[in-house]
Amino acid sequence: MTSDGGALLLGRTDRRLNLVARVAACFRDRRNAAYVSHSVQGLIAQRVYGLALGYEDLSDHDQLREDPLLAMLSGKAQVGEEPLAGKSTLNRLELSTEKTDRYKKIHCQTEALDELLVGIFLEAHASAPERLVLDLDVTDLPLHGHQEGRFFHGYYDSYCYLPLYIFCGEHLLCARLRTADQDAAAGSKSEVERIVTQIRRLWPTVEIVLRADSGFCRDELMQWCEEHGVSYLFGFARNERLRRLIEAPMQEAKRQHQASEKPARVFTEFRYETTTGSWSRARRVIAKAEYLDKGENPRYVVTNLSAASWPAQPLYEELYCARGETENRIKEQFSLFAARVSAETLRANQVRLYFSAVAYVLLHGLRRLGLQGTELARAQAHTIRLQLLKIGAQIRITVRKIWISLASSFPRQNIFAHAWTELLR
Repeated sequence: MTSDGGALLLGRTDRRLNLVARVAACFRDRRNAAYVSHSVQGLIAQRVYGLALGYEDLSDHDQLREDPLLAMLSGKAQVGEEPLAGKSTLNRLELSTEKTDRYKKIHCQTEALDELLVGIFLEAHASAPERLVLDLDVTDLPLHGHQEGRFFHGYYDSYCYLPLYIFCGEHLLCARLRTADQDAAAGSKSEVERIVTQIRRLWPTVEIVLRADSGFCRDELMQWCEEHGVSYLFGFARNERLRRLIEAPMQEAKRQHQASEKPARVFTEFRYETTTGSWSRARRVIAKAEYLDKGENPRYVVTNLSAASWPAQPLYEELYCARGETENRIKEQFSLFAARVSAETLRANQVRLYFSAVAYVLLHGLRRLGLQGTELARAQAHTIRLQLLKIGAQIRITVRKIWISLASSFPRQNIFAHAWTELLR
């Protein structure tokens, strides 16, 4: 018996995407084949499927290694006769090093994994879109031990890592683990340059817009965008000088609020240049002069998008405010245990972050390819897991076949059948 009968959908999604095999190709295996019982592809499949199904710890695999369904999905030839890898073997996979090591002989090629994440995103489009909006954001991954690079971050009030995520809609393009003793935008230019280069290799004329909060409003990143034909839309931190520039719009918003007793907002824009010289040129700034029951609530964004194509109000309300959807994608990373960065080294924790990212790509592939047109088409990862993957099933192994009988009382069986049919295409 198993409670994970819906994992069959994950296996079918993996076949459509050819995901696990391509992730395994990003690892170099220096082990002696004569002594190998578990292939790299099998190890990665076991770990990624485990994360997608809700098994966050390596110690969970001491019991999962006897699960015939997981063994079948992981590619074991003798299902029911040979166990999967235990926690120690999986741990050695995560603890791979760049140099040859006596005990850790599987090496993760991070550059290849980075390229694969963008490649899967490109494959999801039948033709080049007119515009791509890349969302940049950071979050905190709390640390509870003495991991490499441990640093106390004042804003999050804890010891943590500060990973950089880049999404395009629901597609994950980058998951870069970083220490917390640096600026939120640190390293973002090189990641954006890598991603934009790979995208334009296939779609040279596509319009690309970077979107992020004020933590990424840095001259280095904006100047690179201006020099390489990339648009940007970043939040801009408030200051007294900016407030003085919107005095008239703010007073107008106050009058509207007093007249209607409802929140009022007035938009304006102007060319702005820093007095400290931190910006290399003057740039277009849009201001939202908002007045609420609690008082003033000004907000600012800076962009190189033209006023002709994007007037101030739709630029802020339609384009910039849509950035909030990225928060839901980051929540999904947590539901796939991206915060379990409890390995000793930064490199090992980066590998763990990659595995959570691959589990997200797998579940998003199921959502994108199998669940369109159903009530779970916009469901988050943990909802898909609870409602579609956690199905009671009976497993019977015969000489020629493995029989999996799903619970006939499963309430989502129509959605399951729809997803299965769609994934067979």
